Amino acid sequence: MGKVRMGMVGGGEGAFIGAVHRIAAALDGEIELVCGAFSSDAQRAARSGAALYLPPERVYSSYLDMMRAEGALPPQQRMQFVAIVTPNHLHFPVAEAALRAGFHVLSDKPATLSLDEALRLREIVQDSGLLYGLTHTYTGYPLVKEARQRVAAGDFGAIRKVVVEYPQGWLADRQEDVDNKQAQWRLDPSRAGISSCMGDIGVHAANLAEYVTGLRISEICADLSAFVPGRALDDDGAVLLRFDNGARGVLHASQVSVGEENAISLRVYGEHGGLEWRQQEPNTLWLKWNDRPTQMLRTGGPYLGDLAAANTRTPMGHPEGYLEAFANLYMAFAGQVRAHAEGQEADARSRDCPGIDAAVRGMAFIELAVAASASETKWHAFTTG
Repeated sequence: MGKVRMGMVGGGEGAFIGAVHRIAAALDGEIELVCGAFSSDAQRAARSGAALYLPPERVYSSYLDMMRAEGALPPQQRMQFVAIVTPNHLHFPVAEAALRAGFHVLSDKPATLSLDEALRLREIVQDSGLLYGLTHTYTGYPLVKEARQRVAAGDFGAIRKVVVEYPQGWLADRQEDVDNKQAQWRLDPSRAGISSCMGDIGVHAANLAEYVTGLRISEICADLSAFVPGRALDDDGAVLLRFDNGARGVLHASQVSVGEENAISLRVYGEHGGLEWRQQEPNTLWLKWNDRPTQMLRTGGPYLGDLAAANTRTPMGHPEGYLEAFANLYMAFAGQVRAHAEGQEADARSRDCPGIDAAVRGMAFIELAVAASASETKWHAFTTG
């Protein structure tokens, strides 16, 4: 095979996340953008495609037109998977259309607008035999993968406590009133769903906690708020967590924490030791003990495990960050696409990409957090149906 061929829905001119996805996809030279439906506005779609040097006949103003036209091309020319980088309300219909047309899907999170849609999507994925991936970006960092491997190896003993935080400050005032498109759709229930804060960043925090610990959230108690007057969706929240091994946890997410940038962080404590990782200093992982000094691990170090090493591109002291973490997910998914095309099982590195299970659990977390916050009942069982 040559490069894995990607199509994109959404991400046209002026869209932040579309550019991030394209940079990540291109970083390792394994993926080629061959077509796109970048906007439902024909002129915007055409301008976006031209700026990306795509041939005009491979630029579409309708994702349904793209599925039909690409499906009619020879197998060695058509796209192999679709990257979905639209607002939330389009994630499910685009994914459904792509899977039914025979294309793999890599979607931005959350996977759908509702848990019901996520469950329907799981059935479609399973029936299709095709691949589905979800860009929970923070699982792509090498030291997050190192943390996961060390927890799984039992370095810290049984996990007792998990603290995960994701504070931002960008919505502390009414950004939706100053022509901020990112704020406008995230605070619009028709496009974002039933939650802004938990749906946009709280779900990342929940996914990170489960990914690193290997545990599953079994119960939650939630308190969500909309601090800025006039908002229909939450902009802040705190969630108490219980895990399936008996561990306890705290999840804090906020879009109104003034002065914070993108400060997702994780602390995990076991019987014998603990760890700490912060996204704004992603090349450092702290290991903590009662009987010896705290240890600092660094990205690229020769002491790291195989999973971290396989997701690192540069020697120690050369910082890797958000784009590289995103690229690790694209690299993994491309490996899955290659293996699928050759009728083989993907290797361990390629399999290490969030899939449909993470998609369903994410939507279940969002809906349960909103429901639990509105309820007088303290604890709510975490189920996915």
